[in-house]
Amino acid sequence: MKNFFGAFFGSCLGILLTGIVITVITIVSIKNMVDDGNDKTYNSVENSVLKLSLNDQIKERTVENPFSKINLGPLMPEGSLGLNTILLNIKKAKEDKDIKGIYLEISNPIAGFATLEEIRNALIDFRSSGKFIYAYSETYSQKAYYIASTASKLYLNPQGTLEVKGLSSQIMFFKNMLDKLGVEVQVFRHGKFKSAIEPFMLDKMSEANRSQVETYLGSLWNHMLAGISKSRGINASEINNMADNLLIRNPSDALKYKLVDALKYEDEAMDDIKKAISIDQKEKIHFVSLEKYADSPNKAKLSSNKIAIVYAVGEIVSGKGSDDQVGSESVAKALRDARLDTSIKAIVFRVNSPGGSALASDVMWREVLLAKAAKPVVVSMGDVAASGGYYISCAANRIFAQPNTITGSIGVFGLIPNAQKALSEKLGITIDTVNTNKHSDVGTILRAASADEYNYIQKSVEDIYDVFITKVAEGRNISKNNVDSIGQGRVWSGTDALKIKLVDEIGGINDAIAYAAKLAKLSNYKLIDLPKQKDPLEELFNTGADEIETRTMKANLGEQYIFIKQLKTVLLKKGIQARVPYEMIIE
Repeated sequence: MKNFFGAFFGSCLGILLTGIVITVITIVSIKNMVDDGNDKTYNSVENSVLKLSLNDQIKERTVENPFSKINLGPLMPEGSLGLNTILLNIKKAKEDKDIKGIYLEISNPIAGFATLEEIRNALIDFRSSGKFIYAYSETYSQKAYYIASTASKLYLNPQGTLEVKGLSSQIMFFKNMLDKLGVEVQVFRHGKFKSAIEPFMLDKMSEANRSQVETYLGSLWNHMLAGISKSRGINASEINNMADNLLIRNPSDALKYKLVDALKYEDEAMDDIKKAISIDQKEKIHFVSLEKYADSPNKAKLSSNKIAIVYAVGEIVSGKGSDDQVGSESVAKALRDARLDTSIKAIVFRVNSPGGSALASDVMWREVLLAKAAKPVVVSMGDVAASGGYYISCAANRIFAQPNTITGSIGVFGLIPNAQKALSEKLGITIDTVNTNKHSDVGTILRAASADEYNYIQKSVEDIYDVFITKVAEGRNISKNNVDSIGQGRVWSGTDALKIKLVDEIGGINDAIAYAAKLAKLSNYKLIDLPKQKDPLEELFNTGADEIETRTMKANLGEQYIFIKQLKTVLLKKGIQARVPYEMIIE
């Protein structure tokens, strides 16, 4: 009887939840039909100003989500404007006679440095048309200020804040916690810089790791200084001095050192915009949001020729992947489809990945190699294209990276936790095993690996590393010894990667597209995105418990979530990994 009532009430709960979901879908569908019946086309208005708000997470491409205005919590990821939409519409606004300028609202964008570089360069290009950019904020983080420094007029609230302190990278170490739990982590790696395992075997950075962090962090900071220096007309050494001595302590300091043009409230900034577009102070400024402007028609010439942008964003795993993963099955299929489609004349492979499974990386590498034999393949690296992210890039015709892209990390590792002591001493659990052969349970987490088993696993790590550097050598047309010398798991900035021939050019995704078009001898072409994004309804119904848990933790922990992710994913991963050394928060 107890089982009957349990099943009965469980069924009732399932029916209730299904009813709620169906009701939500029905409401959204009706709303969409009503919206479709209205004129949603963007209507241009003379003397308009594009309002660019960049305070949310900036993903690689826009997520189309009909449920974005309904709070479904962790059931579904939020819809958001992607970098692709932002760049396209800044360029479109540059050529639009009705758009007189941009009003930039930015305080703390959630994005990597290479993503910010793309937007910053697009804004600089926008200003080359003679149009203005006015930036206003109550607070500017360093990332926000890097973007805002492109403005023709840069305002700070009279009681606001502006950060100039330099960059910092923090790494969390788990060794002492694991020791207390009685968990031993058995490490297999190749590369003295392959530091992904350090948080599990040390309580601080090794000297080799500290050296590489200092090198690439310094490269990122110097590039940021150079950009701000050029935009604001302030010597880079002066800005560095401001950071060293924490000279920007209040808004007056920001004005004194010429980091901003004026201390004003937002209504005063609005008055200046009215003057710039020559309207009466009593009139209302016609602002156009980026979301609305994205609905305006693109005047690019239509063509039957296409360039496919294939996105590989997130950690590399086997299978189809998920929101923040590069599934080898999905991406390999996208590359294969683009290769076999005769209307697609070139491929731009957009890689923004710290790496992951070595096997999954090899599956995608093969498809890049096959695609290059059929048509041009150009890689555009995002914030990070390291380890497995570099593995899948190295076979392309040409590689573009931003100066502040994190790349390289050519190395592999494996981790097997040994929980035998934790189970027996902490919980009183013992394990007894029956094997048909001596090493049938090799790789188990329930005992330590023997010397023979350790050598067996380490040999597979060495073999995969050799395959990795061989493929890099072939793809980059440099010797294996050279690749080994700059490999060893070492991380490089895009600027330094150019010097050692890991990348070919400094540039963003639009530069990569232009180069691919040049190789394919195209003057007119249409861009298509692959893999196709998941249908929102399918996403809603297929959201699993793990994804809901992940989204909830992300919402509650913010950037700190990456440390929990690091502990969870690295310890649970199967197979040899080609992954960037560690999770990084750089600010």
